Amino acid sequence: MTHKMILDLDTGIDDALAIAYALGSPEVELIGITSEYGNVLTERSVVNSQQILHLLGHPEIPVYLGAGHSTMTNDFSVLPISAEIHGQDGVGEIHLTQPHPDAASESAVDFILAACQQYGADLSIVATGPMTNLALAIQKDLPTLQKVGQIVIMGGALTVCGNVSPYAEANISQDPEAADLLFKSGLPVTMVGLDVTLRTLFTKKDTQEWRALATDAAKAYADMVDYYIKAYEVTSPHLHGCALHDPLAVAVAINPSLVTTFPLNLKTEVEGPSRGRTIGDNARLDDPKTRTAVCVQVDTPRFLNAFKTRIGQLLKAVK
Repeated sequence: MTHKMILDLDTGIDDALAIAYALGSPEVELIGITSEYGNVLTERSVVNSQQILHLLGHPEIPVYLGAGHSTMTNDFSVLPISAEIHGQDGVGEIHLTQPHPDAASESAVDFILAACQQYGADLSIVATGPMTNLALAIQKDLPTLQKVGQIVIMGGALTVCGNVSPYAEANISQDPEAADLLFKSGLPVTMVGLDVTLRTLFTKKDTQEWRALATDAAKAYADMVDYYIKAYEVTSPHLHGCALHDPLAVAVAINPSLVTTFPLNLKTEVEGPSRGRTIGDNARLDDPKTRTAVCVQVDTPRFLNAFKTRIGQLLKAVK
């Protein structure tokens, strides 16, 4: 099965890995990237995605400008911890200089809805930033969005602690109201959260294998991920590597057998100290249909093998 895929990104380092995983997967036709805020400002996210696509030999894939701030605010500033983890440019200060085209005139939300209308059940949306673009699409035209085949998100935590508070994961915490709207929309959502992403680690030994490929793309990706790993040595020294958050979401969209899921009608808590927490919705526990699923286990060796093979072959092939 070929997946028509949209990546909805706040393009930092693991988002760049998600782009590479999608491009390195023969099952995927990446039809566009929609950008938003998070690791970087939205405008920077657009530039990063365009330059990564150029680096990987696919400058023809369009990138769209999406939300610049959450549904409940009027502006956005990058958090210092985000700049520490991803660099001021969002991609590990690797200083990509490829020319990039202007962002497409069509908005991210309009592109998402048009793709749902055109491709229907053949379309997969993988969202690895805040859920704001999806929330705006729900508010604008839920019936059209309901034509989508699947939505896979990197965000949330059900069985483990959050990474920006004891309760909240970073992507969800940027716009809890948007995530809550998504979970309660009835759309087919799979949550790839910290429960599984923290079990998928990449090390400097792995980046050395990329560096040995001796292509410009391989060197750039090795430099980028080494920067990411160095940040993890400060924020999460017990992991001894970096977690492959966003590429795992792409992998799950392609091959759901990589994970074990738990069906659960979810909500996001939007008030109090647990704001941003993703948890079962008591009001919908007895609903006859469950449209959301939470990943709770991952076949780490099989995913890491696919990750290394697919991205390694792509980085080797790009001159």
